[in-house]
Amino acid sequence: MTVHQEHAIDLEALRARYRAERDRRLRPDGEAQYTPLGADRGAGDPWAGDDDGDRAPVHDAVDALVVGGGFGGLVAAARFRDAGLERIRVVDAAADLGGTWYWNRYPGVACDVESYIYLPLLEEVGVMPTRKYAPGEEIRRHAQAIGRRFDLYRDALFRTEVTGLAWDDEAARWTVRTNRGDVVSARYVVISSGPFNRPKLPGIPGIADFRGHTFHTSRWDYEHTGADLERLADRRVAVIGTGATAIQVVPHLARAARHLLVFQRTPSCVDERGDRTTDPAWWETLEPGWQRTRRENFLALVDGREAGDDLVDDRWTDTAPVRGRRRAATGREDPALAVELADAEKMDEIRARVDDLVDDAATADALKPWYRQMCKRPTFSDAYLQAFNRPDVTLLDTRGAGVERITPDGLVVDGVEHPVDTIVLATGFELGADPATRAGVDIRGRDGLPLAEYWADGLRTFHGWVSRGFPNLFHLGSTQNAASPNFAHVLEVQAEHVAGVVAEAEQRGAVLVEPSAAAEDRWVATIRERAVDMQDFQAQCTPGYYNGEGRPRRRSEQFGGGPVEFHAVLADWREHGDHDEVFTPR
Repeated sequence: MTVHQEHAIDLEALRARYRAERDRRLRPDGEAQYTPLGADRGAGDPWAGDDDGDRAPVHDAVDALVVGGGFGGLVAAARFRDAGLERIRVVDAAADLGGTWYWNRYPGVACDVESYIYLPLLEEVGVMPTRKYAPGEEIRRHAQAIGRRFDLYRDALFRTEVTGLAWDDEAARWTVRTNRGDVVSARYVVISSGPFNRPKLPGIPGIADFRGHTFHTSRWDYEHTGADLERLADRRVAVIGTGATAIQVVPHLARAARHLLVFQRTPSCVDERGDRTTDPAWWETLEPGWQRTRRENFLALVDGREAGDDLVDDRWTDTAPVRGRRRAATGREDPALAVELADAEKMDEIRARVDDLVDDAATADALKPWYRQMCKRPTFSDAYLQAFNRPDVTLLDTRGAGVERITPDGLVVDGVEHPVDTIVLATGFELGADPATRAGVDIRGRDGLPLAEYWADGLRTFHGWVSRGFPNLFHLGSTQNAASPNFAHVLEVQAEHVAGVVAEAEQRGAVLVEPSAAAEDRWVATIRERAVDMQDFQAQCTPGYYNGEGRPRRRSEQFGGGPVEFHAVLADWREHGDHDEVFTPR
């Protein structure tokens, strides 16, 4: 038995417990256990109102076309405007701007990263968030404010999906086609489809036979629930899923429903949230540049670097990896051991918090997560665990098996049917694919080469945002760059970089933005050399979307140096790099 004496942690026993919990959740169908939310299953737009989307097809030319009206696309379009581009067209399947914040309007929806660093362009838009963690409606209004501030509504096409992009070498432009019959010529195209745009449903036998009402949280049905959930007062409501969405919505359903049943396959890691209203007096003390400073401070801390005072001071800067990197920096232990010990300590605290907040011992035991903290996205709430103390809330822990089947009248677990009137699916989104694949766009570059074919053996980009053979086509998201819990910050850095390159291209004139073969090869080699091998770690994790439901990717496509170093790489290239390796004559 290996026991770390300083903290009396039996790592071998803990690893064995984690393996056992993982093994009973592994399924042979992996990600195939989920199905897309199709038009026949409520994938329409409940927020479009009287807008039926009817319009004549558009045939014209623009300077830039942005696929996606979420924060990545909005910041790219805003910076293109700053670069002097006149006609900028944002295209989105939604009826307005906002991306994930357009679709997700369930009760309790809010950001889980501090709003002061999450919301992009706060200083330019000039709005004070009402809370440390702003509610979703406020975030959606902020997206709309960006659109108004940078005149992005003028050429926007809503309720429209881009279906094809084809490079016209003679015209040196992209021909963009949509599902509405539009044909638009664009000098530049940005794909920012986001990771949370394709809801998924659990493939539970009998789900189509349920006689009650079912909906996904990203298509919340307020006609059924009432604006304040008052129509649930006489209903038994089931929630399937206990991830980040359920953590937010369960406390609201618990207060509203006659009885709430939460069906759990794997408990979340739930840490303290510490939300509070924004102090206007503090807000007035902020000096220009404060958001960038605060963001970079947060980024450095979650990247395990020294950054002085913790300006954000939340639980993201106290996760197990952050603790582990700080512990490893002392040099007293092997780095991997230091991280694992820090993880064990943190998760012990998380499980102890469950005992402190949940009255019933059996329920508390079922709510304790038994896996390494970063096997799943950490969650934060000051109300979720407490909801299970209510007599009208029942936790149905399936011990990793999930719901057995759904009958016309309810859900079956361990052979026992639990009658319900409403099923709320908090089952998340299809993740893991590259932005182009998520967008569902057929992209064909020079000589008709499909991007999917070019990337068939792994992503090939220069700094994650542009590929050879696909001039003037830019990707925002998780393509050979570095990640952070504050995804909006990552997108903003990428968008500013792309816009800076476009501004240089415009100034040079008669050039294409396309990396040389040597530049792209160097970056791909850097990704391979610097990649942190997460396959073994993720293989030991309980199944979830982080590890492909127990089938992790064979290799990482992320820059292994972390976000702070990656942002420095971009800045250094803009300042000192060989720009001729991405600017080619038309």
